[in-house]
Amino acid sequence: MTMPSIYLGPPDLPLPKTARIPVHRAIRWQTQNEENAPEPLISVFVTPRAFIRLCAHAGSDLDNEVGGWLVGKWRRDKNCDQQFIVIENALPAPFTRQGRAFLTFTQDSQVALQNLMEERFPDKELLGWYHTHPRMGVFLSAYDTWLHNNFFPQHYQIALVVEPHSSAGGFFIRQMDGSLDPRRYYGFYELRHRRRNSVVHWRNVFPALEFDE
Repeated sequence: MTMPSIYLGPPDLPLPKTARIPVHRAIRWQTQNEENAPEPLISVFVTPRAFIRLCAHAGSDLDNEVGGWLVGKWRRDKNCDQQFIVIENALPAPFTRQGRAFLTFTQDSQVALQNLMEERFPDKELLGWYHTHPRMGVFLSAYDTWLHNNFFPQHYQIALVVEPHSSAGGFFIRQMDGSLDPRRYYGFYELRHRRRNSVVHWRNVFPALEFDE
């Protein structure tokens, strides 16, 4: 009897929902690090609440690294086909091992954050992670890069590094070919809420364009 052939193809990749990219109600914050940089794979939008929350956590320990997860929405613009993420909340990681130049998410950290996402944000995506580099600058170390590639492998997942002493920060975003430059960081779009003043205070970013409604 001839047995039927079974072909195993690559796993189906998740697809983002479609939505209008919200540049019409955002301020684009740019870094000098972006000059002559290749176009990143996705655009990053951050709500004021998420920015305030992650900066508050970043400033909670000025001697040791702290970090956590970034959650929100991953979308694709239905007109221009541009993929973008909207960071809506920052989840500080508990049970970490930390020091002046390292941060480790333990198994207890991962379980606690996963449970928190399932309980409070069941309809949101894990968009990446953030951590601080007190007095060290904005970059990804070899360990940071390894962690990002192994625990945040989706092309839309990003890494954010904040330097709380100099009030600086930057997003590390994969390129069109999937590569990640540990020294090349990007700015972001700050979503405006009813035309309130900006909450961004990083000294290494400057407004590039503001889109009026």
